[in-house]
Amino acid sequence: MAYNGLVIRSTGSWYDVRDADGHIFQGRLKGKFKIKGLKVTNPIAVGDRVTFEVEDKAENTAIISDIAPRENYIIRQSVHKTAHGHILAANIDQAILLATLTLPRTSLGFIDRFLVSAESFRISTKVIFNKADILNDEGLAYQQEIMDMYERIGYQCLSTSATEGVGVDEFRQLLDHKVTLLSGHSGVGKSSLVNAIAPDLNLRTNEVSTFANKGVHTTTFAEMFELAPNTYIIDTPGIKELGLIDTSKEEISHYFPEMRERLNQCRFHNCLHINEPGCAIKDAVAEGEIAESRYLSYLSMVEGGDNRR
Repeated sequence: MAYNGLVIRSTGSWYDVRDADGHIFQGRLKGKFKIKGLKVTNPIAVGDRVTFEVEDKAENTAIISDIAPRENYIIRQSVHKTAHGHILAANIDQAILLATLTLPRTSLGFIDRFLVSAESFRISTKVIFNKADILNDEGLAYQQEIMDMYERIGYQCLSTSATEGVGVDEFRQLLDHKVTLLSGHSGVGKSSLVNAIAPDLNLRTNEVSTFANKGVHTTTFAEMFELAPNTYIIDTPGIKELGLIDTSKEEISHYFPEMRERLNQCRFHNCLHINEPGCAIKDAVAEGEIAESRYLSYLSMVEGGDNRR
């Protein structure tokens, strides 16, 4: 007999699948499974809705036979197979990127790559800057400048401190009645922030290594948690880098909102906004209407540069 379920945890070859009654099965795929037109290292992702049959009731094991069509998904380049992608999550309402300006530092280039990835799949994204408590006045002023820049182009931002409880209530409100993907570098405080609003989850946390100024991976597999009725978060392993997948050079500017609104103003319809004459994007950068950091991120993506920028 076939049942429908929701994938709430992925550990590589096994998946935790929750049925309509809340019962959780350890599921695995039936034979080789490929999704047409998609080269990925993980054919099933957290958030997928699947059809399965119970294999062993006593052992709670199941065989997954089918995946329902996805409303959306967000993908990054596989760390191990460069020609493949790795799906971070499927069927999500929004993504929240957690960033920190120090300990560890999240580069603006990384933020921009994440935003472009989400834009390419039409996923609403918000940016949360955590660890405000360790910034001095100069650092806080710089953080506010960065937040203002992203808010001007339509991305809601929030400053938080998981340790001091600052912005925690606002963070909780952002999640209400949504399926949210939480992402960011290791060490930015994802688990601490989630524990601040849902202490019962007791997610593992680790200090940032001051020697390397980098986070220690505490989340090794993507996992979905229910915070309240109809409110879910998907916690993902810390991302070091974010390579774009299946995005042509000509497409990239479409995923920058401030560029998208000016594309029909360029002299050439196929303008790449690098050295073409009559380019509305370059003019807007020169006039300070498009942030230089965003334009540099764009150039890095077009040129296929360092995806940790």
